[in-house]
Amino acid sequence: MNQDKPEPDEMRAEYDFSKGVRGKYYQQYQKGTNVILLEADVAEVFKDSESVNQALRALIQIAKQQVPQPR
Repeated sequence: MNQDKPEPDEMRAEYDFSKGVRGKYYQQYQKGTNVILLEADVAEVFKDSESVNQALRALIQIAKQQVPQPR
């Protein structure tokens, strides 16, 4: 048996969670989240969620101007 490979249930020595914070994102996770996967060509243009949100908000405004609102 190769001694370099850990058993499936063992933690590797190079993993260091000593500075980890338990429950750091718990509250945010409880609020819910939407995960959207971007195609590679779109991800090249929109590098972060803020740029995606800005573009979508602009598109929403344009769409509202183009589509007559029901009365």
